[in-house]
Amino acid sequence: MPGKIWFVGAGPGDPDLITVKGRKLLEQAGAVLFAGSLVDQAATLYAPPGCAIRDSKDMTLEEMNDWLLAAAAKHETVVRLQTGDPGLYGALIEMTRLLTAAGVDWAVIPGVSSAMASMAAAGETLTLPEVTQTVILTRVAGRTPMPPGEELDALAAHKTTLCIYLSITLLHKVQEALLKAGWSEDAPILVVQKASWPGEEKIVRGTIKDIKRKCQDEKIASQAMIVASPTLGAADWPDLIRSKLYDPTFGHRFRKASETAHD
Repeated sequence: MPGKIWFVGAGPGDPDLITVKGRKLLEQAGAVLFAGSLVDQAATLYAPPGCAIRDSKDMTLEEMNDWLLAAAAKHETVVRLQTGDPGLYGALIEMTRLLTAAGVDWAVIPGVSSAMASMAAAGETLTLPEVTQTVILTRVAGRTPMPPGEELDALAAHKTTLCIYLSITLLHKVQEALLKAGWSEDAPILVVQKASWPGEEKIVRGTIKDIKRKCQDEKIASQAMIVASPTLGAADWPDLIRSKLYDPTFGHRFRKASETAHD
């Protein structure tokens, strides 16, 4: 019987941000296929001596499938190590369909996405009570088109948190879409390159008007998360609406409400 192929989310870059389960699978893997153009190779150091390790950055889908099938014929545990979470811009279903057709067992281990790592690095929050409770993970149309109705200006019209992947080289299109959707040119924008990568992370704060110039000044042209959100900068606001969960006047099954609120 062939071995099992595990699609493991390596996380945003820092090898310590892989899940415990993902690291354990790497430690017992007989073969690892990792996305070298995006995954820090340090994550593969968890693999045991003698493990077959291959970088997939120069491979086609068919070549990766052949490599995984050959590895599964030799090893009980095979890991496909992907950046962030395998289910987000990871061509997951394209690969698993081929494995299912070949009768090979597979499973997915989720990972930390760069959107979360970027906001953590900047000390920002994705949601705030009565500001926004919605997060949209999206990208700008480039060589890969967007489905009808998912154009960035249409999504931006909701005025929620937008985490924009794979679009730093199209930052001018992001600016145009946000302005078209009614955002102010002074609205804050956050760009984080290589979020959590030890010694390589860059954080740039700006506005819709000046963020492209600031990124050019920092020579950021790849592997960057763009965040547009009404929550950005909230740590410096004079007033915030409190979360009901922690408001002393709000009771729930774990805590009785008090009659007075605290400032």
